[in-house]
Amino acid sequence: MNSTLPTAEALRTALAGLLDGLPPKQAAQAVERLIASYRGTTPTDTPVLRDRSDVAAYAAYRMPATFEAVRSVLAALRAAAPDWTPATHTDIGGGTGAAGWAVAEAWPAGPASTVLDWAEPALALGRELAAASDSPTLRATDWQRARIGPALRIESTDLVTISYVLKELTPEARASVVAEAARTAQAVVVVEPGTPDGYRRVIEARDRLLAAGLRIAAPCPHSGACPITALNEEGGSDWCHFSARVSRSSLHRQVKGGSLAYEDEKFSYVAAVRFDADPVAARIVRRPQIRKGMVQLELCTTRDGLARETVTKKRHGDLYRAARDIEWGGAWPPAAD
Repeated sequence: MNSTLPTAEALRTALAGLLDGLPPKQAAQAVERLIASYRGTTPTDTPVLRDRSDVAAYAAYRMPATFEAVRSVLAALRAAAPDWTPATHTDIGGGTGAAGWAVAEAWPAGPASTVLDWAEPALALGRELAAASDSPTLRATDWQRARIGPALRIESTDLVTISYVLKELTPEARASVVAEAARTAQAVVVVEPGTPDGYRRVIEARDRLLAAGLRIAAPCPHSGACPITALNEEGGSDWCHFSARVSRSSLHRQVKGGSLAYEDEKFSYVAAVRFDADPVAARIVRRPQIRKGMVQLELCTTRDGLARETVTKKRHGDLYRAARDIEWGGAWPPAAD
């Protein structure tokens, strides 16, 4: 593999050969069945990915999206703690290792990663993909079969990632897994789908992490109560989520019947730490609305909770130009160059 490729391209290259020999119709059917399983309302106590066909089809379909979401989250964590570099990383329920690829891109010199999952076919394929990469960090990943639930125990580690896993667990198992991550790690990252249910699971995890003594590094500008949750308790129906752009493979287009070369992955997340971090002053929590001569920003702030700010060309000059370029999920005001 070309060592000059960035990790995102390297992952797409590694995934490209996964479906060789698997009929396209079978791959599409496997993806559709697995999506239905993940979107169901009942947690499972058995692995959803049963065999190599399942794993290959779903990895080709979902790994790029999981990678892009986790990469966005790690960028926010690094911005809040730029001097912190983890030496060890544990990926709970990591499956084929998408989060590990994002960690390897965020910190190319390390850390030493361990992937825990209960589906042996997923671990086997993840090991195969890592071995095909040009990253020494990925190739050195330790792949371990483990039941993700109340009995899970992990060794002391700097960084724990839990991405797109909590949906599969019972409430008791979710609480235990997050508590175990908080007990052992210096930083915990939880990523869930950007849906109302996914947001609620992230808020549950956020509350448990705070109760365990961690502080919020991102996306929130504070470690206080989520203002969206407070509004929902008064009858609202909002949720905090963000978006990452994902290049679509031919399998994506086949399953979804679309022709665009990309799609937007919606996700909710929290990153909590035991060390000093500098959260943003405010976070843009909706896609900026750009109008002629003005940009309207929806913000989560430290002092005012949810707030709306209108930036105009006439009044704000350089700040207006920055507002036109700012992305959903970004810090506001932007850092000075």
